Amino acid sequence: MVATTSTAPTRPGGGRSLLDLVLRARELSILGALVVLVAATAIANPRFLSAQGIEDIFLNASILALLAIGQTLVVITRNIDLSVGSVVGLVAFVTGKYVSEAGHGLLAAVLLGLAIGAVCGLVNGLLVSLCGVPALVVTLGTLYVIQGLDHYLAHGQQINAADVPQPLLDLGSGNVLGVPYLPLIAVLVMLAVGYYLRSYPSGREFYAIGSNPEAARLAGVPIRRRVLTAYVMSGLLAGVAGVLWLARFGTVIADNAHGWELKVVSAVVVGGVAIVGGVGTVYGAALGALLLTTIGSVLVVLKVNAFWQDALIGFLLLLAISVDRLLAVRMTRALRRRNARHAW
Repeated sequence: MVATTSTAPTRPGGGRSLLDLVLRARELSILGALVVLVAATAIANPRFLSAQGIEDIFLNASILALLAIGQTLVVITRNIDLSVGSVVGLVAFVTGKYVSEAGHGLLAAVLLGLAIGAVCGLVNGLLVSLCGVPALVVTLGTLYVIQGLDHYLAHGQQINAADVPQPLLDLGSGNVLGVPYLPLIAVLVMLAVGYYLRSYPSGREFYAIGSNPEAARLAGVPIRRRVLTAYVMSGLLAGVAGVLWLARFGTVIADNAHGWELKVVSAVVVGGVAIVGGVGTVYGAALGALLLTTIGSVLVVLKVNAFWQDALIGFLLLLAISVDRLLAVRMTRALRRRNARHAW
């Protein structure tokens, strides 16, 4: 796996390698937790590892992973997007209504979903980057605005799978060479965004902003443009997720993905993306989404009350934030000791 780097100045073999090691350890620990969780559940209920069970986990995790990838771009710039769940619900319903009434196919659904998501992300980005309104306030407000718009358009109606064009439904249930389309899309997006953040100067500027906004500004980083880009990308991926939600489930109501904004943030933080910005990878965020989805499936298989799923996610979120804080303190101390030795 490829880990991102901090923009803090370090000496060769110093802070950068230490940070890389910590990030790899976080991602490997999530992978290890997944293996242990799946193995323990399979022992308790061998049917858990059936082909259909594994496919369902990856299908359900794909939409959450896409949202987590978009959220990662925002969080590493020291911001947050709480509107993604509402955008998914709006896109799923509006797109479903459009294709069912107008008779359009897959391409029209994808383009409409991207357009709606981009507009929502653009509004968030303009308010945060240009107007200077705190991201928490902006996205909490747009969350309720988008929810209200969704309910207004729905008027209690629902979109039925029978009214959705078959090519769109095939996207949610089909596969290529045995690999379902949804996980394949999520992996391709993850690899593309991860490569961009690691390999392009503009991608590394996202981390510079999150690590030290003032230093990034003095270095000439276009902070407003990058923050705006992060929100637009988050909106675009939420639009894609809304179309995939429609393709996956077929039947859509106005409350789809209600409450998912906190699940997305949890997946990102559990995946090792620091809530204070500047640290984390999209690979870790995607693994966090897979872990949370697997936990939900495990609790269903073991017939555990759904309440404990939310409680466990909350515990993991608190644990991840605590670990991030502890690692940040230890890394700072380690860097100071290294720099002091080199100074001598």
